[in-house]
Amino acid sequence: MEQQKSVEPIYQFKVKDITGSDFNLADLKGKKVLIVNTASKCGLTPQFEQLEALYQKYKNQNLVIIGFPTNDFMSQDPGTNEEIAEFCKLNYGVTFPMMSKIVVKGDNKEPLFEYLTTKAQNGLDDYEVEWNFQKFLINEDGKLAKVISPRTLPNDQEIINWIEGK
Repeated sequence: MEQQKSVEPIYQFKVKDITGSDFNLADLKGKKVLIVNTASKCGLTPQFEQLEALYQKYKNQNLVIIGFPTNDFMSQDPGTNEEIAEFCKLNYGVTFPMMSKIVVKGDNKEPLFEYLTTKAQNGLDDYEVEWNFQKFLINEDGKLAKVISPRTLPNDQEIINWIEGK
């Protein structure tokens, strides 16, 4: 029987931040990472406030939150990267890293999200990005630990326990 090779961590990926600069996920080695696909005009958009509060509380305790704007769900983030950045900062005071707008489903899916949603790559399970604000929890080894529903708030006890290692 062929032995399954070990799962590669997320450190293989480079993405573009919201200003178009390279953002190398290898720079996050040893940190817990919460990856979330975001939208500025969604009923769940107020989650930005809780994501920022989480980031402020835990950023010095090894947590990084990375937002990936997407227009994949009912065109709820039609703006440019500049407009999205301005919206997030003005309305929610977002200081955690925001990336350039990407596709999270279908044929043109961002390679990172292909990894996050494909069991053969992430070693955990196959997932669909259900809606805006789905959360992917990455452990300190760069591997997918858990996927959290878009409707689960960022300050949910399940997420806090994971961050705190409980």
